[in-house]
Amino acid sequence: MKSFDAVILTDARYINPAVTDCYVSNVLKEDGMVKEALEKRGLKVGRQAWDDPGFDWSSTRYVIFRTTWDYFERYPEFSAWLERINPMTSMINPCKTIRWNLDKHYLGDLQEKGLRIPPTLFIETGDPRSLSEITASKGWTEMILKPAISGGARHTYRFRPDETAEYDALFRELIGSESMMLQEFQQSVPGDGELAFMVFGGKYSHAILKKARAGDFRVQDDFGGSVHDHKASLQEIGFAEKVVSICDPLPVYARVDVIRDNLGEACVSELELIEPELWFRKYPPAAEMFADSVMNYIYRR
Repeated sequence: MKSFDAVILTDARYINPAVTDCYVSNVLKEDGMVKEALEKRGLKVGRQAWDDPGFDWSSTRYVIFRTTWDYFERYPEFSAWLERINPMTSMINPCKTIRWNLDKHYLGDLQEKGLRIPPTLFIETGDPRSLSEITASKGWTEMILKPAISGGARHTYRFRPDETAEYDALFRELIGSESMMLQEFQQSVPGDGELAFMVFGGKYSHAILKKARAGDFRVQDDFGGSVHDHKASLQEIGFAEKVVSICDPLPVYARVDVIRDNLGEACVSELELIEPELWFRKYPPAAEMFADSVMNYIYRR
C-alpha cells in the first residue's frame, strides 16, 4: 500500500531550514497552504526534497512539483531523476509536460501555434559562430542572452550591439555545453514590469505584477524585484487562459508571464508549468483552486 497519496516536492534548502528569512518563510507558508488544502480533500500528503536519496518514490501515488528551485542548476541530475522515478509514481504536472517545459524552446512551439512571444533566436549547443557574428545579423538595438534551460535569471545578460564583444568569451564557454537564446530586449520591462497570471485546470485564479528595482531589468526578487497586486482585465484573463488551453494535455497548474513587446502588444515571456511561484499568500483562495485542480486530475485518471 502507498504511504502517501501525494508528496509535495521541494529542494533540500527548504526542509527543516536552519535559518528562516522572509524568502524561506514564504516557501514554507505556501507549501503549507497547498498541503492543508489537499488534506482537506482527504489526501494523505507528505513533503519531500526531490533529491533525497533515502526516499522510496514508489511509496506515493503522486508527486506535485512546487519549490524544486535548484533543478536548473543541476539539470543533468534532475533529468536523470525524472527518468528514474517516472515508472514509480505519477507526476503533477505530467512528466511529458515537465520535459517539454524544462527547455525554453517551448516558446518556439507557442509561436508556431499563433501566440506572440518576444523576437527570439535559439542558438544550439556547439554553434561555431561568435556572438558578434550572430548578433550582427539581427539589427536589434538591445538584446538579452540567456540559456534555454534556466531560471532565476541565471546567466542572463542585457547588452547593446557595441557591447557584444565583451560577452564573446563567456558565450563561447556556455554554448559549448548548452543551448542559448538571444532575444530582442523589450523596452517596457524596466518601467512596466511583467504580469503573472495563475491558471488552475485552465481557469484563471489571480494575478500579480512583478517589477524590477530601479536601474535593473530583472524582476526576480533575488535581484531586488518587487511584487504588487494586479486586478486583471477580462482581456488579460482571456489571453492567459488561451495560452494554457493550447497545451496538450491541459496543465493542472500554470503561470503565464506576460509583457508588452516593442510594438505595444501583449506577448508571452514565460509559461511556467514545472515549479512556478504561485503567490498563494497574495490570494489564499487560490490554494483551494489548486487543490481542486489536482483532485480533478486524479479523478480523471
